Amino acid sequence: MEFRLGTAAIVFLGSYFPLSLILFAQNFQYPMLSRQFCWPLRQGACEIPLGAPIFSISMVALTLLCLIVTIFSLKIIKPAQDIEVFSAKYIPTDLMNYTLPYIVSFMSIEYSDTGKFVGFVVFLLWIFWISHRSGQIILNPVLIALSWRMYEVEYKFPGSDAKHSGKALAHGHLTAGPFKQSLVQAIQIIKP
Repeated sequence: MEFRLGTAAIVFLGSYFPLSLILFAQNFQYPMLSRQFCWPLRQGACEIPLGAPIFSISMVALTLLCLIVTIFSLKIIKPAQDIEVFSAKYIPTDLMNYTLPYIVSFMSIEYSDTGKFVGFVVFLLWIFWISHRSGQIILNPVLIALSWRMYEVEYKFPGSDAKHSGKALAHGHLTAGPFKQSLVQAIQIIKP
């Protein structure tokens, strides 16, 4: 199964939920915390303590929604193809694509600085395109934090003696034994 562009974008955006939280925290106007709490928010009487509240809140909400959809999708995948895994070797994933934007975020990117923010968005679009074209969109640090691990596996299909090898994404530790798999962008999603 090949990711469609929309599905790939959802997985990609979900992987940047922590980055949206970092940018949210950088956009927060901490001196406003000393003011008295004001509710309901009335025009002129109350202020939201964010430099660009619409962008800040929408980016956190969008990336959180995408992360929830990604996790839910991985949970409901019901692999149908039986396989017998002979060996499973954990391989650390390449996190460079995902760490660069975090580093860049600490270079004073603010939602209110239009030029820098647009440049940052172009940078993220480029990383998205490279990740999508390389078939590595499913590999991201948020999934690693949620105990999904990448393996190099050797396996065979029932009724066949031919051995195959490939990359597999599994929740937790993967050992030899019978499993079910579903192929997503040349990466097997393996479940017991």
